[in-house]
Amino acid sequence: QVQLVESGGGLVQAGGSLRLSCAASGSIVVINAMGWYRQAPGKQRELVAAITSGGSTNYVDSVKGRFTISRDNAKNTVSLQMNSLKPEDTAVYYCNADVITAMTFHPFDYWGQGTQVTVSS
Repeated sequence: QVQLVESGGGLVQAGGSLRLSCAASGSIVVINAMGWYRQAPGKQRELVAAITSGGSTNYVDSVKGRFTISRDNAKNTVSLQMNSLKPEDTAVYYCNADVITAMTFHPFDYWGQGTQVTVSS
């Protein structure tokens, strides 16, 4: 069993910043890619940013230049620094990790509980 716990969400004015963090724990052998997704009311969940175990990153076009994803492999954590926030960034943000446990040879997909980010005009 693997658990992902997010923190750092909240209310911020447009132009402000927030930093989201996610800690993975449990029977972890290897964590491959980690990422942040978000879902706004009435919209599909979308990948915001992802990072591989080797440090390669990718971002959805709408956040490029504003958001930065990073990870600490020793601590099994991933963070998302969000700057120049816009009202359209308002959503529930979910941490995701592809994790290999002692039970399998292939990664399983795990999700955090979500943290609310609200950006006011």
